[in-house]
Amino acid sequence: MDLYVILRRSGWASAAALEEAAARSTRVGEDMSDDVRWIRSYVLDEGAGTVGTVCLYEASSPEAIRRHAELADLPVDEIIPVASTLIVRPDPAAATV
Repeated sequence: MDLYVILRRSGWASAAALEEAAARSTRVGEDMSDDVRWIRSYVLDEGAGTVGTVCLYEASSPEAIRRHAELADLPVDEIIPVASTLIVRPDPAAATV
């Protein structure tokens, strides 16, 4: 599997809606674990209470990511293959949504 970044801009009207979407994504992902693995997401404050995400996934293909998103009812604005990883510092403590 390869690494991909998925950009989802202003995908949810609230943090609560994002939490519901994350639960759907997890359920669908469990059935697709040979093709798609959600690694982590960063939640974006898009203003006016809306949130978006930048998500890191392992996947067999961009098509598998799109299939997962469709089944979990998730938006997908862009899928970008990860060419390499540079780690300068470990991730800071997680912020709450």
